[in-house]
Amino acid sequence: MSTLMERTRTAPPVTPAAPQYRKGKDHERPGVLTYAILIAFFAISAFPLWWSFVISSRQSSDTNLVPPAILPGPNFLSNATKVFESAPFLQALANSVIISGAITVSVVFFSTLAGYSFAKLKFRASNGLLLAVIATMAIPTQLGIIPLFMLMAEWQWVGTLQAVIIPGLVTAFGVFFMRQYLVDVIPDELIEAARVDGASMWGTFWHVALPAARPAMAVLALFTFMAAWTDFLWPLLVLGPRNPSVQTALAALSASGGQTPDHSLVLAGAVLSVIPLLILFILAGKQLVAGIMQGAVKG
Repeated sequence: MSTLMERTRTAPPVTPAAPQYRKGKDHERPGVLTYAILIAFFAISAFPLWWSFVISSRQSSDTNLVPPAILPGPNFLSNATKVFESAPFLQALANSVIISGAITVSVVFFSTLAGYSFAKLKFRASNGLLLAVIATMAIPTQLGIIPLFMLMAEWQWVGTLQAVIIPGLVTAFGVFFMRQYLVDVIPDELIEAARVDGASMWGTFWHVALPAARPAMAVLALFTFMAAWTDFLWPLLVLGPRNPSVQTALAALSASGGQTPDHSLVLAGAVLSVIPLLILFILAGKQLVAGIMQGAVKG
């Protein structure tokens, strides 16, 4: 017995073996079929843009080729030059940048502020006000065009950029989107700790809510900029031909050819109008994906 006790005392401690994890289905790499499906979806999604570039670099009659042309031609630069000569396209690009940038900054800021208020501040009728905001999303935009145009005419804003910017400074979808994100991502204890440390209500929003809301703000900014950039109906009504946006300039290009529009000219303008969006995706793509992933693993 004593010998057994001595051996037990002198024996080195036994460390438990590390668990062996078998490579399951969740840890396997995507197979060939997965990549084939992704490539097919990418090709289907990118083909309209590629075909627009192909036709914009060729003659207008090449749109009727059978089989259709899939390789670009040598006329893109000449067609792009005609775009700037046929319509005030450079001014249209500048106007769209101003309109989309101003609307995006305003929507992201005010939607984050209102979303934080609905998510974390306790006040009377907060649920009723939020329901009223959401209910405005059910009203078609076309119903408000006539009274809104009459208001712009009374203020003598018809033909000016503020007539497009002011009505889009905040959106109900942005408020709802930010509220749904902030209601879970910011713990109530963190807000209480900030107030205990002496932070004001504005300081709590600026130093606590705003950093936590960056992933959702990046997503909202991207979609808001795209929606403002591609908006057609309201700028067509309220802006004149001398002060157009990109989309109204494209409509002018389509009408400049009479009964038979120059498809290569119109598609060249369409390709030029897409370039700023592609640059935005390239510059903000990494931050956008990082923000989405950060929001996906919250909590």
